[in-house]
Amino acid sequence: MEKCEAKGMPLLGDRFPEMKVQTTRGMMDLPGDFKGKWFVLFSHPADFTPVCTTEFVAFQKRYDKFRKLNCELIGMSVDQVFAHMKWEEWIKDNLKVEIEFPIIADTGKVAETLGLIHPGKGTNTVRAVFIVDPEANMRLILYYPQEIGRNMEEILRVVEALQTADKNKVAMPANWPNNELFGSNVIVPPPTDVNSAKERKKKSEKGEYEFVDWWLCHKKLK
Repeated sequence: MEKCEAKGMPLLGDRFPEMKVQTTRGMMDLPGDFKGKWFVLFSHPADFTPVCTTEFVAFQKRYDKFRKLNCELIGMSVDQVFAHMKWEEWIKDNLKVEIEFPIIADTGKVAETLGLIHPGKGTNTVRAVFIVDPEANMRLILYYPQEIGRNMEEILRVVEALQTADKNKVAMPANWPNNELFGSNVIVPPPTDVNSAKERKKKSEKGEYEFVDWWLCHKKLK
């Protein structure tokens, strides 16, 4: 039985609501069981559906890459745990892929807490992605329609980008690390006062920044 202590759809920066959930790997306490780790919670509309099956295979094939980023995966839908287990078995038998991450068997409370029930689709959950940091803060929220499968490389990219931004106190340009203007360079946060703005060009002359304008500087990560 799920225990959800928060009410209402979460927002970026909110703490992930505490909940006790039934999964294919036993009972889990979220976010506590992922303490000190990043995790990606992703919901899917239903077991034994075509797009969801391709997504689970895609997540599993990249599971090692997520774990190298100290990031765990956990799936979810409003299906019984027996359906999840049978679906995992079908994927292994027919597609030769063994799903190793847990899947939440939700009775509806988790979906309600996280705002995941698809409008006009009964109890089906939307394709949502929540990226949560080691302090249990919501760092990214994505929603997809039922017809569109997710891009797992983008989810990996965002986890790495968030970690890089946190560690280096920088921002990431579009399509990082393959930005059309700056390549793999990162954006230096803009100055917040006049004196700092004046110092920008001096720092670029010392090779600390690549200077485009006082409000737009970038640099290589060391």
